[in-house]
Amino acid sequence: MQLQLCSGSSNPVLFFHCMSHSKKMMRQEEAVHLASSSLLVVLLLLLTTTSTCSARAAGGTNNATTRSSASGMPEEQEHHKAAALIVFGDSIVDPGNNNGINTIIKADFPPYGHDFLNHRPTGRFCNGRIPTDFIASRLGLKEYLPPYLSAQPLEKHDLITGVSFASGGTGFDPLTPRLASVISLPDQLSMFHEYLGKVRAAAGDAKAAEILSRGVFAICAGSDDVANTYFTMRARSDYDHASYARLLVEHAASFVEDLIRAGARRVAFIGIPPIGCVPSQRTMSGGIDRGCSSGHNEVAVAYNSGMVRELAALRAKHPGTLLVFMDIYGFLYDMMMHPRSYGFAESTRGCCGTGLLEVSVLCNGVTSSVCHPVGDYLFWDSYHPTEKAYKILADFVFDNYVKLII
Repeated sequence: MQLQLCSGSSNPVLFFHCMSHSKKMMRQEEAVHLASSSLLVVLLLLLTTTSTCSARAAGGTNNATTRSSASGMPEEQEHHKAAALIVFGDSIVDPGNNNGINTIIKADFPPYGHDFLNHRPTGRFCNGRIPTDFIASRLGLKEYLPPYLSAQPLEKHDLITGVSFASGGTGFDPLTPRLASVISLPDQLSMFHEYLGKVRAAAGDAKAAEILSRGVFAICAGSDDVANTYFTMRARSDYDHASYARLLVEHAASFVEDLIRAGARRVAFIGIPPIGCVPSQRTMSGGIDRGCSSGHNEVAVAYNSGMVRELAALRAKHPGTLLVFMDIYGFLYDMMMHPRSYGFAESTRGCCGTGLLEVSVLCNGVTSSVCHPVGDYLFWDSYHPTEKAYKILADFVFDNYVKLII
């Protein structure tokens, strides 16, 4: 998520508490507080600016329809290709876990959900379905992957076929979830352990063991670290591009190994996309011509290369684990540079509002109109792709990577 900050009530109130008495931690906390305060000012300015911008004509839909059999699953699906789909990460794969936590990084209001079932905003940062919905469908599990922190208790089928623990705004850098008041990756892993207990209670030890051995575990994070913590908030100003990429690699590799130690045997790790080319980063860092930000992309490339090496080392260390690196950088870059080849007319602006900066609370039903037709746009808001784009990406990921571990 772009433009993230901490909140303490219905109005953004930024606060941090000292976590230890050491001088080092005191300095870190002060830096976090200053960075968060700066971001609040930026957000308020953007809200003011956005509300005065002229809106595009509203309307249009981009409903992706799928013919279904009597069971409600797509006709082309075969039997279950995996026991479950378990997801960790950020807003790209968050189906609504942020809805009930104390953060303003949310998407549970219109126009989010513009083309979802019954035009209902669910907390997905999109006009419709997100990648993990499509992956769950192609695995033959279900049409929508639910959030673990669902407002309604999950039925047994939803529980045992997989959930997402992802939280919009989080990242591998420990500072990132603190700045955004969202769920950290370590906390998501703790929630997974809790989830396994619920599976055992509902379906027995054998089902929990099957999920660990035959489930697909997907990890998608890192973009918010680069776009927000490092570049927008400058919270790691003592790191250059290469050293910050190494910091992220260190934390990401540690998370993967913790997940393997928890029992996961089929792990799909998604790399960082060309984050410097998303609309908001073009606006904020791309100059007057709104070109791609080379700095953002440089960190992303360095990080991806580092993770390829770390995952290779983890494969050698854990030979019983199927571990794949999903390289989406080149594919998404081609979509952004050649949108018409993929059925899009616009790839440098989002569909929501002006398309330059609107995301989360800036993309709302009061100050933001919706483009028409939505299907012409690669991006829904200034940071997240449309359902149509996600479907193309999900098919690429499934056909080239997921199939290697099922």
